[in-house]
Amino acid sequence: MTAQIIDGVALSRRIRSELAERAARLPQRPGLAVILVGEDPASAVYVRNKVKACAEHGLHSVLEKYDAGFAEAALLERIAALNADPSIHGILVQMPLPRHIDPHKVIAAIDTKKDVDGYSVLSAGELFTGMPGLRPCTPWGCMKLIESTGQSLRGKHAVVIGRSNTVGKPMALMLLQANATVTICHSATPDLAVHTRAADVVVAAVGRRDTLTAAMVKPGAIVIDVGMNRNDAGKLCGDVDTAGVAEVAGWITPVPGGVGPMTITMLLANTVEAAEAAMATPARA
Repeated sequence: MTAQIIDGVALSRRIRSELAERAARLPQRPGLAVILVGEDPASAVYVRNKVKACAEHGLHSVLEKYDAGFAEAALLERIAALNADPSIHGILVQMPLPRHIDPHKVIAAIDTKKDVDGYSVLSAGELFTGMPGLRPCTPWGCMKLIESTGQSLRGKHAVVIGRSNTVGKPMALMLLQANATVTICHSATPDLAVHTRAADVVVAAVGRRDTLTAAMVKPGAIVIDVGMNRNDAGKLCGDVDTAGVAEVAGWITPVPGGVGPMTITMLLANTVEAAEAAMATPARA
């Protein structure tokens, strides 16, 4: 068996085209504010890609850059101002932040209706209870990738490897809401392969290459690789031994070109949804 490649680039392109059409129908362009504090090179690249994606798909973006010594109080003031700005529908503070700034306090300061990362406690609560709201971008993108295979999750056994607040936990909740039976595995799981070999769907999100190998995968399974690592040659790779697992799985996402493009796409989707909701709500007198 050779797995079908789930092309995140192609799926992302289709979804972004639909989002651009939705944005064009609104009386005001959806607005995204991105805040970058410090000089982390990877963060600068991520921010640049997000701003570029907005420009290419009819969204308005504002990029605010501050040096690493920017005070926490000043950052909270900027977030409060953006919360009150009707031209801004989504607010994203790029992580990681300098050590003197409490990320929990910063995330909590963002209006839940503008929390396009879906990281706040209130956003997490909406997901947990099944209420509508803005979802964390990476797991939401993973759900779209699974959906693109045409396979229903109802009654399927899904294993999530990883328990982070940004991917693992919300991923498990989304799978559960799609009527999958979900197992969460992590660093303290004694025999990971026992769980993954029984899974119809495996989502690997631990940040360690070759976490999932061919011997650990059920034939025909859907494998979603969230990892972003480097191999010994410095080449980008995920958490999955792609070459080996592709000989067993039914579907697999590549790295790069799988989950990565979908994360920014779902950020755009959250921004458009937030704008649609804001413009459907009559302004208060």
